[in-house]
Amino acid sequence: MWTRELVKSRAKEYLFNIYWQAFFVSLIILLVGGGHNTASSNGNTVRNSNAGFDFDFGTFLKISGIVLAFVIIRVVIGYLLEVGGRKFFIQASKGNVDINYLKLGFDNNRYMNIIFTMFKKSVQIFLWSLLLIVPGIIKSYEYRMIPYLLAENPNMNPDRAFELSKIMTDGEKFEIFVLDLSFIGWYILGALFFGIGGFFVNPYVDTTNAELYDILKRDLIEKNILSRNELTVD
Repeated sequence: MWTRELVKSRAKEYLFNIYWQAFFVSLIILLVGGGHNTASSNGNTVRNSNAGFDFDFGTFLKISGIVLAFVIIRVVIGYLLEVGGRKFFIQASKGNVDINYLKLGFDNNRYMNIIFTMFKKSVQIFLWSLLLIVPGIIKSYEYRMIPYLLAENPNMNPDRAFELSKIMTDGEKFEIFVLDLSFIGWYILGALFFGIGGFFVNPYVDTTNAELYDILKRDLIEKNILSRNELTVD
């Protein structure tokens, strides 16, 4: 059994001595994980006030190119760095602090499985979100532990990763949601510092999530649903 107070207090304890390394890893995860604020380009091209709206094909191509480039970076590089970043936070709680964990997924024997599993995760959340926002949110919580499972075993079968994440979050989704809400005050406070203070909260959030994963993982091991052999890097 876990509580918000437990996971957050442990996160603070681990984070105290490794904050700046954690800040760097959290920033990398944010930048490649879809956390960008898309720049406003003032693309409303009105050449004739009587025309109402003048479609600018050149602007459309530029925007499409930017979006496509971002998607490619997210799939080809972002997933790998995200999984490597989760590995950093898992190991940091054990006193093993090494930024080189970011390179975990770039091994030739690992990257295709990571990319496929993470892409499948993103697609399924997107498809569920098309139904209504709420089903998409529920699925995002159900699949939340997949990057952490891949961090411990990059070659884990995708179906197995989905299965384990579903079991780990079964009955826990609302509590995890409330855990997320508990950081809102920190983000509001961070936003007061020129709008960039939130960046400094992310290491605390990432460390807390890694601690939550560790607790839920141990619970599955104790119930013989998950074996430690499944969490070894080949």
